[in-house]
Amino acid sequence: MFAELETAIGTVQVMTTSGRGFSAEELAERALNQIINVGDNAPPVIADQAHAFRDNLREVLIYFMREAMRSRNVTLANKFTQAGFPELVKLIDA
Repeated sequence: MFAELETAIGTVQVMTTSGRGFSAEELAERALNQIINVGDNAPPVIADQAHAFRDNLREVLIYFMREAMRSRNVTLANKFTQAGFPELVKLIDA
């Protein structure tokens, strides 16, 4: 779910999920909105380059966010196993 509220101090965005965390794709899109903005008045050549850069950056962000998620899952699996709860490892990827 996505909601946007405009106030005198700027735009506030609120994003939520239901019963899950954010996906790598959703997080990448949020990050991209903070990193790069293509102005409506940008010359077409510049806008095309900016959109291409944004698309490439999206793929890089998604790749590394997925790597971070996998790495965190490995850490959790190891901690569960070391704590004597190997059966909880199955829940990580469920």
